[in-house]
Amino acid sequence: MSPAHHLIPAPWSLSAGSGELELDAGTTLGADPELRGPRRWLSRALGAATGWDLLPVPSDEADIRLLLDPTLDAEAYRLEVRDAVVISAGGAAGAFYGAQTLLQLMGPAAFRQAPLASVETWPVPRVSVEDKPRFGYRGTMLDVARHFMPKDNVLRFIEVMAMHKLNVLHLHLTDDQGWRIQINRYPKLTEIGAWRRESSLGSWRAGVFDGRPHGGFYTQDDLREIVAFAADRHITVIPEIDVPGHSQAAIAAYPELGATPADGSAPVEVWTRWGISETVLEVSEASLQFYRNVLDEVVEIFPSPWISLGGDEVPLTQWQASVQAEAKAAELGFENVAGLHSWFVGQLASHLKRHGRATSVWDEIGDGILPDGALVASWRGYEGGMDALRNGYDVVMCPEHKLYLDHRQADGDDEPVPVGFVTTLQAVYEFEPLPGVDGTEFPGRLLGAQANIWSEHLDSPRRVQFAAFPRLSAISEVFWSKPEGRDYDEFLTRLTGAHLARLEAMGVEYRPLAGPAPWQQRPGVEGWKRDYDAEQLVRN
Repeated sequence: MSPAHHLIPAPWSLSAGSGELELDAGTTLGADPELRGPRRWLSRALGAATGWDLLPVPSDEADIRLLLDPTLDAEAYRLEVRDAVVISAGGAAGAFYGAQTLLQLMGPAAFRQAPLASVETWPVPRVSVEDKPRFGYRGTMLDVARHFMPKDNVLRFIEVMAMHKLNVLHLHLTDDQGWRIQINRYPKLTEIGAWRRESSLGSWRAGVFDGRPHGGFYTQDDLREIVAFAADRHITVIPEIDVPGHSQAAIAAYPELGATPADGSAPVEVWTRWGISETVLEVSEASLQFYRNVLDEVVEIFPSPWISLGGDEVPLTQWQASVQAEAKAAELGFENVAGLHSWFVGQLASHLKRHGRATSVWDEIGDGILPDGALVASWRGYEGGMDALRNGYDVVMCPEHKLYLDHRQADGDDEPVPVGFVTTLQAVYEFEPLPGVDGTEFPGRLLGAQANIWSEHLDSPRRVQFAAFPRLSAISEVFWSKPEGRDYDEFLTRLTGAHLARLEAMGVEYRPLAGPAPWQQRPGVEGWKRDYDAEQLVRN
């Protein structure tokens, strides 16, 4: 197979033709009216790489044609390269994915932001592709709370996601270590909550800190720009405002939000450690109203059908020591304060429902009462997702032992910050969202799956790229391509034959298959403990 045919994710059907079609500076680009968005994107992307104008002409006369075909599903497309390039699609999303495939067929240089030299002609192999996604939800979770990622790097990450036909970006915007979204009504959330005085190095148990302040946040206009940029690439951005745990940054900004321990402990600061903080929200009407007001601003920024309330990893220590929490649990008829966890999330889910939005939650909420219509992200293995499916809920699979991309990619001292389980490129390529079943036997719906990139130990965009790629390239194929006939060795042929060069052209600092390059390795810090596997570490 020609390197030009080394497509990732693999299309459902590809037939190679004979010879090549030559495009040149006179190449024209046309689209049916419904596909103007993909036409604009392709004109910008291809025009940047070639330096050509790609003049617009009627779709039936163009050298590159984007045509609406109502017989196809909205995300499906058919690409024919014969005497012209014809992309037929069921909707704008399908046309966009067909355009991405066209760029891959044109070689890695098609992903550069400027021509490498004066380009007179550009060959495209004659080919016929029939393609559609396996799952409707093909997600990546990006944690910008533990380590802030500047806006331009988020936009860059979205561009690389789009090349892989991923269509959901779950932005983890708040946590104990930082609050990253501007809320006009509560300015201290970013004045105080967006900044911490230092950060843990390696395992928090070692007590080693870097001594450097860290922080940052997105203005509401920054986030609107991110949402619009993603939408132009058919990616939905789901914001996460985590409650009632993982809330220490918010409590540092507004101490009245916190549970009141019986010992009258001093106010907290934005957390500098990793792990699970015992500082949680008070289950009061005042705390609920605060977060209702926050969510009122969130829904104005994000048009996503889902808003994530998190709901994971909520220690009960402070509630058990709180007279107010004990009284609230008794008032609501709970046997103990554990019932307050899902009740609190449910109250905010009802508020989102009044806005016409559904709630996304991590699977711990299923240990109590799930909000009506919730989307459940199953991270503690498969069982939480299976239980939700049996109870009629929508589910996204993201088990930690399979799809956590902050976990180390191999054993060895040269792997930077050896976190979690070893999760190799082959392991993620062989992932199945529902091993042994197809999902149709449940009343709930398996919408798809999601790779999670937690950033406790990913302290720069370069480190995020190293952790994400090429594993996310492999995962995109699991989410998009048909599972029958999936072969890791054949995938490696396509990855090394052309796709790594595409990533290089886009400036992605991926992990080399042979292991970290010298500048990607991170020196050890005295006192770190290699105790992750021994404790079967979950997300910290």
